[in-house]
Parts: sequence; structure tokens; C-alpha cells
Amino acid sequence: MNWLADQAIRGQRRKEGKGRGEMPAFPKTVDFVAPDEIPVRIIRSAKRRKTISSQWRDNRLVVQVPAALDEKSERTFVDEMIAKYRKGRHARTAGHTDDALELRAASLDEKYFAGRGAPESVRWVSNQNKRWGSASYRQRTIRLSATLQHMPSWVQDYVLVHELAHLVVPKSGHGPEFQALLNRFERRAQADIFLEAFHAGYNAHAKELGRAADELSGFGDDEEQ
Repeated sequence: MNWLADQAIRGQRRKEGKGRGEMPAFPKTVDFVAPDEIPVRIIRSAKRRKTISSQWRDNRLVVQVPAALDEKSERTFVDEMIAKYRKGRHARTAGHTDDALELRAASLDEKYFAGRGAPESVRWVSNQNKRWGSASYRQRTIRLSATLQHMPSWVQDYVLVHELAHLVVPKSGHGPEFQALLNRFERRAQADIFLEAFHAGYNAHAKELGRAADELSGFGDDEEQ
């Protein structure tokens, strides 16, 4: 475990009046911030005997360990969990760059439309809250809402294919010609259901919190004419 974690555990034990070799009172919880600004909570559970687990919960990495685990082993295992989370986070965010998105769009364009979409710019945007994606056929650009970064890759691909289809047939709107192109995406029905369910759940939660529903209601387009 890093120095901050070690000091956090020692400080908590001093508060509890425990010596180095004694187990703390239950439940035992230690909070600290690991390198890379990763908030961590260690929970020592009397119910656990051998298993160690970690999950992202309440905006922090929660690591649960057996209460009988000695300090050295605890530090080792917590370090491993932090490293595992850091590696997973890197893998998840590696595809969230604009360069990676452009490569995906080019690959999908070639697969479904023989490269006819040919966008000149494809990137993520954080200020596009009322549509999943947008396409400008005059500028040949595609913009995807950063909200999609938290969704499965095949849902992101579907939105990309949707916007690419607008570049392929720029004056057809969402008419039959456009629909025929979009139907080439094998998981279209599933993606539609996923996005509709997300939209409904998001708005229901916003309503519970007393907020106005943020209308992520479908696919908007910068230019249709």
C-alpha cells in the first residue's frame, strides 16, 4: 500500500487504542486517496474468512478484506486491487480519445458503407446534452455525446453508424433510404432499446431529484438540407 494508506491505517488504529499486532474493533473502515487521485475505502469484515474483493461504489474504490488479515498482507492485497483498477481504468478510457473515435468511425464506415461516409472530423463533445450524436454533411463532421462513453461499445458503434449514414445520404433525413442503411447494423434493435431505456431511467431519476429531465431523446443532426 502507498504511504498515505499506511498512515491512514496506523492513525485509525491509534485512535482506537490498538497496538500494531492487534485487530481493530469491527466494523473497521479506512479512507485514503491513492496516487492518480483514486479515492479508496478499506473495509475489514469479520464475516470474511479468505476472500478479498473490490468494486467501484459511491465514487470510490471499495476494498473488502478479512478482519483477521495481518497488516503486511492487507497492504499487499490493497495495492494489487488499486493496480488492477488503474489498469482497467486505462483500458476503459483508451478508446475515449478523439483519435480512437476517428479510427472506429473509419472502420465502421468501411464495413457498412464501403467508405462512402468519409467524415473529415469525428470527436467527443461534453456540451451535447440533448442528442446522442450529430452530423454535419456540409462540414463532414460527426460529434458524439460524452455520455455515450459510459455505454457498451456496440451502442457507441450504433450511434456512429447512424451519423455516418447521414453523411452517405445527406438529404434523405430519416426516410426509407436512410433506414435501409441503418438496418445494416446487426444490433440496431438492441441498441434502440438500450438508448430508450437509458433515456427513460435518466429522466425518471432526474424527476426524483427535483430536476428538469435532460432530453437525451434521440439523434439530432446539425444539418439536414
